Amino acid sequence: MTVYITQTSHFFPNEPVSNDEMESYLGMVNGKPSLARRIVLSKNGIKSRYYALDKEGHVTHTSVQMAANAIHGLEDEHFSIDDADVLAYGTASPEYVMPSPGVMVHGELGGKNNMEVVSFQGSCCTSMQALKYAWMSIQSGVASNVICAASERMSAWMNSNYFKVEAENIEKLQKRPILAFEKEFLRWMLSDGAAALLLRDKPSAEGLSLKVEWVELCSYANEKETCMYAGGDKREDGQVDGWAMFSGEDWLKKSIFALKQDTRELGANIVELGGEFLRKIAKKHNMKSEDIDWLLPHLSSMFFREQIKTKLDAIGLPIGDEHWFINLPRIGNVAAVSALAMVDDIFHSGKLQKGQHLLMMIPESARFSYGYAFLTVC
Repeated sequence: MTVYITQTSHFFPNEPVSNDEMESYLGMVNGKPSLARRIVLSKNGIKSRYYALDKEGHVTHTSVQMAANAIHGLEDEHFSIDDADVLAYGTASPEYVMPSPGVMVHGELGGKNNMEVVSFQGSCCTSMQALKYAWMSIQSGVASNVICAASERMSAWMNSNYFKVEAENIEKLQKRPILAFEKEFLRWMLSDGAAALLLRDKPSAEGLSLKVEWVELCSYANEKETCMYAGGDKREDGQVDGWAMFSGEDWLKKSIFALKQDTRELGANIVELGGEFLRKIAKKHNMKSEDIDWLLPHLSSMFFREQIKTKLDAIGLPIGDEHWFINLPRIGNVAAVSALAMVDDIFHSGKLQKGQHLLMMIPESARFSYGYAFLTVC
């Protein structure tokens, strides 16, 4: 069964937030401007992003509401929510321990349709996991219309209030003048939004569609220790203790629910492992550089662009700058949403022509997972 992406949509809350406005929304830790903010922003290349917050720090949209808004954006005279057989949803910022975030999105959508719902919860690759489930659902013949969606309210992790108790630990601050850098680093990287794709068993009767040729996923958790995490704390030996191992007092004192990243593990592994997995995929599918008209790489930071280019050259898959499609500087790093948002952006850009091929490249640093998909414009 052939599978097509026939419609795409996105929802970004409120107005774009510039670099200089970020602390107006996220707040300053203990009333002091961040020492790390300008350093991180100078490297990541992000110029604006979106927050589901107002300047008083009040939440304007939940992650569930943003997902529902993006999904409703798929509706037109040819498709309504009540036509869907499956909702496949991914997120890195669930707002509930239970129920699963996907069924909460289904509840927000309302309508008359009881459907299969599957949730993927983790990090950036969750939207690719949702995409693969959606693709396989149609390929297997059990579904005709599948919604693939992702949403993030990463600003929930970034509020300055969650760092106050730790920042008051004078001894720790004296040892590490930049507040626990592995925790603050991500405050200036991540943002909010949602995106959705409609997958069907036939191409659109009007306009372009994207044929899903294949979706490949791989985890290196058997080899590598945890790099990015939340709801736990990393020990010296590299093991992570989950939130249930700590007292309620420690949840705040040690910022257990803050999002953290081991930047040493990130730099050593994220590009290298992604390149090696791509080498295997290219061989498996007999894919060459000339087969790729558009590369859609999820970059957490523009800092990694040159490293990725060097790795692509090394594995014999060089891709010229004119074939890269990147929206990171404009919409920010929206974690799991980023993969779908790139597809949505280029789908509506006017740049696509029938017969062109798109390669989606999605790295995930949590414990080093990777997702790639190959699409054909038709």
